[in-house]
Amino acid sequence: MKDLLNYLPSLRGKKVGVYGDLIADEYVYGTIHRFSREAPVFVVNYEASQIGPGGAANAINNIHGLGGNPYPFGVLGNDTPGRTLLHVLKEKGISTDGIVCDDDHPTFIKQRVVAGSPHSVKQQILRIDRCLPLSADAHCHKELTNRLSDFAKDLDVLIISDYGLGVASSAHLAPILKELSQAGLPCFVDSRYNLQAYAGVTAATPNEPELESILGKSVDAKNIMEAGKHLLTKLDLQALLITRGRNGMALFTKNQDPRSIPIFGSSDIVDVTGAGDTVITTFALAVAAGASFYDAARLANCAAGLVVMKRGAATVTPEELGEAIRIADMHE
Repeated sequence: MKDLLNYLPSLRGKKVGVYGDLIADEYVYGTIHRFSREAPVFVVNYEASQIGPGGAANAINNIHGLGGNPYPFGVLGNDTPGRTLLHVLKEKGISTDGIVCDDDHPTFIKQRVVAGSPHSVKQQILRIDRCLPLSADAHCHKELTNRLSDFAKDLDVLIISDYGLGVASSAHLAPILKELSQAGLPCFVDSRYNLQAYAGVTAATPNEPELESILGKSVDAKNIMEAGKHLLTKLDLQALLITRGRNGMALFTKNQDPRSIPIFGSSDIVDVTGAGDTVITTFALAVAAGASFYDAARLANCAAGLVVMKRGAATVTPEELGEAIRIADMHE
């Protein structure tokens, strides 16, 4: 495992395009005061709120945390959540030239209410999604693909972060993805509902439920290897990394036997929010830094093992990764 440390310095400065659904994660914090007399619900006394990067913006934040140089391509509304998220990205020094600010479409928002009694740990008690999908004929699709085309020559790798909200439209992306593939730019895809539309990209990182949805059957320890090899061939991928929760990961690559990767760290998971973003960003960054698919998957597994021990859409740093790998190596 200690060999993975060699890749960490090379992650820094890699230019990673992220094309997809930028979501404003709004957290509302409060204290549970009592039960309401009006309905069987808590009465929460408001304390504070904040907006952070979610969806594709969380992938962008993960790249930044690992020392990479993210280039976002997405849509934000000209509204308070959109302006706030844009400001958050700019404060981190992240380029926002690829982001289209659209008067006609509101920012995607996931609002989480986090509360607890005065002497207990606060936890999420409610989530409200305000995510009106972007229509396929929205004028900003052409603007987005044009901006990606302009920046593509400067990128080391491209990530498609498709949360099913319409920004990562395969119909609009297909022509430019073909061009980028011919130009040799690796493309990694994380698509919640439409992975089949991205056949021919470099790699994909579905979880088990997403795999089951594509194949139309349940997946378990007995048939995971057969299912993964089938999807790898069906989508004509160079690599397929299936995340399996407490069962770790399974990696499939062309002309090589599948590899099982056990879960890294503790199986006492605190919060899986955004863990998929951590996986694909670490995987893509490591490949861009010269790692094999297997070493990149192992590094992504380590990063995911750390991020699920944190609350919310969290990130990890190269220093955290390095320390965790050294400790794990000592106990092998």
